[in-house]
Amino acid sequence: MVRIIPCLDIKNGRVVKGVRFANLRDARDPTEAALNYCKEGADELVFLDISATTEGRPINVSWVRDVYEVINIPFCVGGGIRDLEDMEELFKIGVDKVSINTAAVKNPKLIKEAVERFGRERIVVAVDGKKNPLDSGLLRLEVLISGGNVSTGKDLVEWVKEAESLGAGEILLTSKDADGTKSGYDIEMIKAVTDRVEIPVIASGGAGRLEDFYEVIIKTKVFGVLAASVFHFNQISIRRLKEYLKERGIDVKI
Repeated sequence: MVRIIPCLDIKNGRVVKGVRFANLRDARDPTEAALNYCKEGADELVFLDISATTEGRPINVSWVRDVYEVINIPFCVGGGIRDLEDMEELFKIGVDKVSINTAAVKNPKLIKEAVERFGRERIVVAVDGKKNPLDSGLLRLEVLISGGNVSTGKDLVEWVKEAESLGAGEILLTSKDADGTKSGYDIEMIKAVTDRVEIPVIASGGAGRLEDFYEVIIKTKVFGVLAASVFHFNQISIRRLKEYLKERGIDVKI
């Protein structure tokens, strides 16, 4: 089944959303949002403390505890996770998966160590990427870190393959170019990745219409579709999205 996953970017204890990782605006309270998404039929939730890494701090776990108390579906937490101890703290609260990004790029062996300690199914490697112009002389698909603010010069597809080889259980792939634009998922980037790895890939960035979800599912090999703006601001309900996909032959949990 294709999973439908709301993403909740957290800053200062609130759910926020912007465009291409900038111009953030307040969306709602994370606990309230989590409870509503459970009732709507979300398959799981992803929470990302988007300023933790750039501010050089760990996740503020108070809202993680609050969320755990009200939901009954799996949830993943990322942002500012630096080491195994940070992961351990989140798992003790009740988090099902952790998402690592910048720390994994800087220290790839962290993926292997985390998998050995906690199990492959609990370790998600989040990958933020951008497309460089074809005539730029730069990598076409490049990895970004530090909240999408720092270019690494690292090939995105090669990095995802490396993460898979180190034991990552899942890839959360976000296109900075598409993020928050509501112009559709970055099919080129997503297909480049799903064609080269076997582990589940969750597509993120750009959903604006029901058709965008359908397109990325039929054109790539994604295991799940993640979105934020259209859910947070009540433009598309999860229930309606699942009905739409079901009508078109996509296997989703109703």
